[in-house]
Amino acid sequence: MPKFTLKQPSVLPGFRLAISFTIIYLLLIVIIPLSGLFVQTADLSWSEFVDAVTDQRVIHAYKITFGLSFLAALINLFFGLIVAWVLVRYQFPFKSVFDAMVDLPFALPTAVAGIALAALYAPQGWIGQWFEPLGIKIAFTPLGILIALVFIGLPFVVRTVQPVLEDMDKELEEAAASLGASRAQTFIYVILPHMLPALLTGFAMAFARALGEYGSVIFIAGNMPMVSEIVPLMIIIKLEQYDYSGATAIALVMLMSSFVLLLAINLLQKWSQTRMLKA
Repeated sequence: MPKFTLKQPSVLPGFRLAISFTIIYLLLIVIIPLSGLFVQTADLSWSEFVDAVTDQRVIHAYKITFGLSFLAALINLFFGLIVAWVLVRYQFPFKSVFDAMVDLPFALPTAVAGIALAALYAPQGWIGQWFEPLGIKIAFTPLGILIALVFIGLPFVVRTVQPVLEDMDKELEEAAASLGASRAQTFIYVILPHMLPALLTGFAMAFARALGEYGSVIFIAGNMPMVSEIVPLMIIIKLEQYDYSGATAIALVMLMSSFVLLLAINLLQKWSQTRMLKA
């Protein structure tokens, strides 16, 4: 006779219902809308697709977007580490206020941030007026785009590094000091290797965020062809010209770039967890 066994109940019940909601949600919100890019781009032949994504004006927008995003992420990597270090290691008046201000780019509407930055760094702005006599123009140039990208990317590095610093065992630093290591040697050989996965993850997240930024950049960029146009603006221009296939072709390039970056972020986080378990 066949034997019947009762299935052991799960510790966390409701798996089937939860996974069903998850799949449906991802299909409706993520997969189906993004698959529309592939469907729309399929109307183009391979040569038309290549022409759309390698147009001279689009290529320059790639250079501006990817180049300044990478540079902004590098700047945030350095200053984000300093900000996180100060917030974790030191006590000072209004520390909680400064800590909350780090998240301001998250809460502030991007258009508001762009208008505020453009007003500050314009030739007649509070900051821009001091650089104008020196012949340095900030607003409506690639330099203004860089400032906007640094502004929106800083929280990603700070909030990624901050928990790692808080959880770091200070006995490691004390042991290094007792063995005669200087503060610089302790930081380079003890602290920095421990924070490296978090730093790389924060860098990748800031870079990915900067690639798709539009609202805070569009007001300070100036949007001059072959000078200060970003890729999201090129997509908007294509849509205004009713060139939907061209717009989706450029968007597909950005989608694949973002996917690669997200994959890198996941691999870095997995590597970080593996290092922590081995430690």
